[in-house]
Amino acid sequence: MSYTLLIVRRAQKELALLPVEAYTQVRQAIFELAEIPRPQGCIKLTNREGWRIRVGSYRVLYDIDDRQQVVTVFHVGHRRNVYRN
Repeated sequence: MSYTLLIVRRAQKELALLPVEAYTQVRQAIFELAEIPRPQGCIKLTNREGWRIRVGSYRVLYDIDDRQQVVTVFHVGHRRNVYRN
C-alpha cells in the first residue's frame, strides 16, 4: 500500500539548502515514507502534531493522513534548529 507524498514549499526550500551528502540521504528517506510512513525509529511528536524521522544529524517532520493515504513533509533541518518555529 503506497501513500501519496506531499512536500510543502518550506520543506522543499530547506531540503535544497542541505549539503550534498545530506541531501541525497534525506531525499531517499523522504521517498521511503511513501511506502512505509511509520518506519522503525520514527517518533510521534509530543509538543505538536506530526511525526519525525532521523537521518544522521538531520530531522524530517511530517504528518500522516491514513484515511486519504497522504504523507505531508512540513519541515526538514538540522537537529539543533528543526524544532524551533
